[in-house]
Amino acid sequence: MMLQTPWNNANMAQETVIDQPAPDARSFFRAFLTIGLLSFGGPAGQIATMHRELVERRGWVDDATFLRALNFCMLLPGPEAQQLATWCGWRLRGTGGGLVAGLLFVLPGALFMALLVTLYIGFGRQPAVQAVFGGVQAAVIAIVIQAVRRVAGKALKSRFDWAVAIAAFVLISLFDAPFPLVVALAAGAGAFAGRSGASAAPGNAAPAPWAASVRTAILWLAIWAAPLVIAALALGVDHPLVALGGFFARLAAFSFGGAYAGLAYVAQGAAAGHGWVTPTEIVDGLALAETTPGPLVLVYQFVGGLAGARFAGPWPGWAGAYIAMALVLWMTFAPSFLFIFALAPQLDRLMARPALAKALGGVTAAVVGVIASLGVWFALHVVFAQVGTTRFGWLRVWTPSGEIDSFAVAIGVTAWLLLDRAKLGMLPVLALAAAAGLIRWFLNPG
Repeated sequence: MMLQTPWNNANMAQETVIDQPAPDARSFFRAFLTIGLLSFGGPAGQIATMHRELVERRGWVDDATFLRALNFCMLLPGPEAQQLATWCGWRLRGTGGGLVAGLLFVLPGALFMALLVTLYIGFGRQPAVQAVFGGVQAAVIAIVIQAVRRVAGKALKSRFDWAVAIAAFVLISLFDAPFPLVVALAAGAGAFAGRSGASAAPGNAAPAPWAASVRTAILWLAIWAAPLVIAALALGVDHPLVALGGFFARLAAFSFGGAYAGLAYVAQGAAAGHGWVTPTEIVDGLALAETTPGPLVLVYQFVGGLAGARFAGPWPGWAGAYIAMALVLWMTFAPSFLFIFALAPQLDRLMARPALAKALGGVTAAVVGVIASLGVWFALHVVFAQVGTTRFGWLRVWTPSGEIDSFAVAIGVTAWLLLDRAKLGMLPVLALAAAAGLIRWFLNPG
């Protein structure tokens, strides 16, 4: 899936790539810290910030190289904006630069989210706070609907794409199919449908040897797995912290399509499967992630923090929250370093293989159906008091009960109109929704 960005045009691929001298360490650190602190607005806004700081303002990376790296990161699972930041750091100052750039992109938002998790655990059950989140939850439904429309407009270009999206929606919603299985089936369908395509023209750079990339991949695979292995040895393989780490490790390996698609897997496993969090808490986490800098997948950190606070020792609840958040962050973002450091030297060789792009096309189409399923699941849990499930053999049907929360419906519709028609920004819409929820509680505190 290609993000439509101001610098994304057909002529850029023909531009001459000009190598720039490596920036000094202080300028490099300042630039990527600025990106980490100002990277609001989801992947499109974050990539725009990177382009402004690295291409337009400092001239460290030229347009053509930036675009090719963006296309490459779109082929990888995980947060593409963080991977692009890591790639830019790697290109400018080697492996150390990639580590610094990738960490600075994540850490400001992660620290802020840790504070929000602490406040949520301490005060999230207060009636006034619940009222605020009640308004925000309804607005988040409108945000998810807008995301479905935006992704569908870019991804669904043929009857095949629509068929894959509908099949993904049915598999997730009605058959409770595992998210990794849906991704794998979609990738296989895309590769099969486009198997007769011609190869793309290779780049000008000499391909790097695969042996070095394999060694790098093995090293980073060991680094990625180390915290989970240590936890298993110290606590036992059956400890819920180990299960939590394994859950988010699997998500990192199959998380094509961004945070919204990954949240479908979180809803399926962390909420419905393990009961670590409730559906409305996931919506709260998404709303908080929308207000913080850094990747939107920091919502996974929120889920991990709440889950860790509820695990049974051997530590206090607050310590469990921070241990779980650290583990979830590591399992989510460490693979980005693995992919970039191992595969970036193979950029030209990989981009010349059309099968990768065609497989990704199938996954991107499926993401539309996955996010649509997530929107329905969120909406039912926000609008109705209870949502159960009824099974008919392999078929699983969500069955809401209780009265419809008309106030939540009104906030959701208003939020959608403000976002879609009035073109109001996401943060003002969330603030208005929070105020509406608080006013509702003030008028009717019972």
